[in-house]
Amino acid sequence: MDDRQLQKAAQRGEPSHTWRAGQKRRLEMIAAAGAERLNGCLLVDGCGVGAYLERLAPAARLAVGLDIELERARDAHHKTGPVLCAAGECLPFSEDTFDFVLSHEVLEHVQDDRSAICEIIRSLRPGGRLALFCPNRGYPFETHGIYWRGRYRFGNIPLVNYLPDRWRNRLAPHVRAYRTRELKALFEGLPARMIQRTIIFGGYDNLIHRFGVLGHLLRSILQAMENSPLRFLGLSHFWVVEKI
Repeated sequence: MDDRQLQKAAQRGEPSHTWRAGQKRRLEMIAAAGAERLNGCLLVDGCGVGAYLERLAPAARLAVGLDIELERARDAHHKTGPVLCAAGECLPFSEDTFDFVLSHEVLEHVQDDRSAICEIIRSLRPGGRLALFCPNRGYPFETHGIYWRGRYRFGNIPLVNYLPDRWRNRLAPHVRAYRTRELKALFEGLPARMIQRTIIFGGYDNLIHRFGVLGHLLRSILQAMENSPLRFLGLSHFWVVEKI
């Protein structure tokens, strides 16, 4: 990556360009969370280049994407149909518009995460649901890289998330990782109830590509840990929230 691409990766994250087992697994979770709501009006908030929107759109009455990066919004639009370039903190939609909203590894990048959550809940119809994926502070690696001596270092950096907030935020001022209590606070006072709340591990497709059977074994072990107290070490929170 050149400096411009690295800076964009730091600020916005890298969208999914390749569809593999990890993305397919998350799509199955999204489908279970949304159920019949996916046949209605849906929004992919922070759609990137449209990987999930492209797969959710065919069953929906109306499927809309939104991304703050114009280039990515254009790419997604060419694949899927209507995609707007806008910020998640100020959604350009009326109240009670959507039956389902997907926010996939986006919340950690926005300027104001509380405002972004409020906007999602506002735009949902009563009974509509949000499927939310965002980074877990308990994961042993910071997957978005860090700033070190004034330069951005891309990659998985170990133990950063275990540092005190003031130190972690100096190394990773560009991205958040959430404790459960911090996520709960974002929904306080909103007309919403929790349907599902858990922590999941990743797909680790790169490890499987590199190490074959050993990679498959590692993925099986880690994903089995989702059903144990060790899930606090997982990669991402997965919450399903319903507007009341």
